[in-house]
Amino acid sequence: MEVGLGHLGTFNVMRLAAERMAPTASADENEQRGFIVNTASVAAFEVQIGQIAYSASKGGVAAMTIVAARDLARSGIRADTIPGIVDTPMLATVSETYRAGLAEGVVFPKRLARPDEFAQLVLMLAEHDYINGETVRMDGALRVVPQ
Repeated sequence: MEVGLGHLGTFNVMRLAAERMAPTASADENEQRGFIVNTASVAAFEVQIGQIAYSASKGGVAAMTIVAARDLARSGIRADTIPGIVDTPMLATVSETYRAGLAEGVVFPKRLARPDEFAQLVLMLAEHDYINGETVRMDGALRVVPQ
């Protein structure tokens, strides 16, 4: 059994981004210098049988969120994570049947999220300077059951 290590790449990019943000001038009276938003997957919380490595990887990203927010606070940097089910180029590589099956599991609206909806949520979080250390699911109430 292999453990997913995808969260290490996320950690390294977050670390390098924060390193560049920290010395910049603050943007406001709260001494904010930046905002980091990580992406994850609903697999951080539940997946089908046989996806332990992927789940561990995405769960690692979600688990880093509150700790990153606390660690980066001294530099005036916020951090959030958005797990979701977004119709990305990666999903374009799987069969239409598989994609339709994913969309069928979404409670409402019965479709995959669009990239522009993801961008909209990122902008909302960036503008709301009191949301920090949160994992905000964007998944249409999808809950994956083991199969």
